[in-house]
Amino acid sequence: MALGLRCFRLVPPVFCNSFAALTRPVSEVTLKTVSGRQSDHGQYMASPAVPIRSFATKKAKAKGRGQFQTRVNLNAALVEDIISLEEVDEEMKSVVEALKDNFNKTVNIRTSPGSLDHITVVTADGKLALNQIGQISMKSPQLILVNMASFPECTAAAIKAIRESGMNLNPEVEGTLIRVPIPKVTREHREMLVKLAKQNTNKAKDSLRKVRTNAMNKLKKSKDKVSEDTIRLIEKQISQMADDTAAELDRHLAAKTKELLG
Repeated sequence: MALGLRCFRLVPPVFCNSFAALTRPVSEVTLKTVSGRQSDHGQYMASPAVPIRSFATKKAKAKGRGQFQTRVNLNAALVEDIISLEEVDEEMKSVVEALKDNFNKTVNIRTSPGSLDHITVVTADGKLALNQIGQISMKSPQLILVNMASFPECTAAAIKAIRESGMNLNPEVEGTLIRVPIPKVTREHREMLVKLAKQNTNKAKDSLRKVRTNAMNKLKKSKDKVSEDTIRLIEKQISQMADDTAAELDRHLAAKTKELLG
């Protein structure tokens, strides 16, 4: 027994250190270079692999969410038997053109006779444009005249339509002649026009949603004839077109807002 203990004392320190490392808990085992003869390649004692789970932050998740979205670019000719993407595209473009036309006619710092042309007047014969029942002219840079002599019975309806046009106009009447003073270009007037531009843009987006919904409803009718994968691709294409058009509407609003506020 004494001989055994004496022999154990003579065991090289390296072996003792290694044996001690094996008896430690896993968490304490580290990667160490074994001391000894120098060489070009270090010798390592590797600790057991412990799985580590990393959790992404909300900011990282949000950043990564938009990085892997792929765009669909379907050939319209390949799906024309299911739905006409060209027609859908034209309908969406018409929404943009209607907003641009609206901005040019009703959302201007300077009011012109042409800006009153398409104000809708409710008459006994239905809804008519103001320029169909009245003669519109510019008397001075600060005054527009609307002569209702041809349709005197529509004068009251025309005054109401001008007041409710959202153009901040307060018409005055002299018999069948409607006088429309042009408001001064004040900061309040500019901000009112910006508000009107936002309202018109929201209406345009409502029209865009209707175009998208109609296209999706038309697509649903083909679900029994076409594979689900094809339907999903077309749905994604239509949604993508609608998103692009909505972004274009926002760009026009931003440009008009900058123009109005100076």
